[in-house]
Amino acid sequence: MNFFESLPGVYQAILATLFTWFVTALGAGMVFFFKTIHKSVLNVMLGFASGVMIAASFWSLLNPAILMVENNPDIFSLSPWFTVLIGFLGGGLFLYAIDKLLPHLHLGQKQPEGVKSSLKRSILLVLSITLHNIPEGLAVGVAFGAVASGLGGATLPAAIALAIGIGLQNFPEGAAVSIPLRREGLSRRKAFLYGQASGIVEPIAGFLGALLVIQIIEILPFALAFAAGAMVYVVVEELIPTSKEVDNPQTIDLATLGFLGGFALMMILDVALG
Repeated sequence: MNFFESLPGVYQAILATLFTWFVTALGAGMVFFFKTIHKSVLNVMLGFASGVMIAASFWSLLNPAILMVENNPDIFSLSPWFTVLIGFLGGGLFLYAIDKLLPHLHLGQKQPEGVKSSLKRSILLVLSITLHNIPEGLAVGVAFGAVASGLGGATLPAAIALAIGIGLQNFPEGAAVSIPLRREGLSRRKAFLYGQASGIVEPIAGFLGALLVIQIIEILPFALAFAAGAMVYVVVEELIPTSKEVDNPQTIDLATLGFLGGFALMMILDVALG
């Protein structure tokens, strides 16, 4: 830990997001052992990922952003609620715009979204997962950048807790993309490569997020709220609806229980470590 603490914030963010990418690859590796995922298992996995992301949005991003503005009125001129509101809505609208422009295919859907494209279904599915890995990487990067800024409201243990939480929910996401690709007819090796590739955007987004807030400290609380808004958009627009696409009430209940478990785990990580 002492070695990690001594690193500049940007390097911490890169290492943390490389960890989240590695866990995505571990999840994608499940394709070597399984060819299908039972719908009830997938629902629990998606529910768990949703719970982690919603909890992280408040405990690791929105709350620190509010405290940061409150504790540093000499740096941030706008009121805490207005700063966070603008950032939160900006993050959601940014993902909304990308969702409308980038061709992609959500899990369980037959018709792709975004602009019309001749890309294969497998590529469209990978693009869908990649789309919501952007705010996850950004969130981790901004969190470590906030610690490096030295302002109150952000701590290294809290940033590490966020990276751990995002990593944990990346495991089922990796499996959720690689195994359906196997069903699409891809070889196990190609399905794995595509599945882990969906997480490569996280180190890139993490690096850019950390670098940006360290260089321009005035946008730090806005950036934290922006990442939160983007993650909430992904959860509400894709993860939760996909986890509920079954008529069996018991299967739907499993997704809800998975959500509660993911939220509770992320909350414990953040409160205990932060």
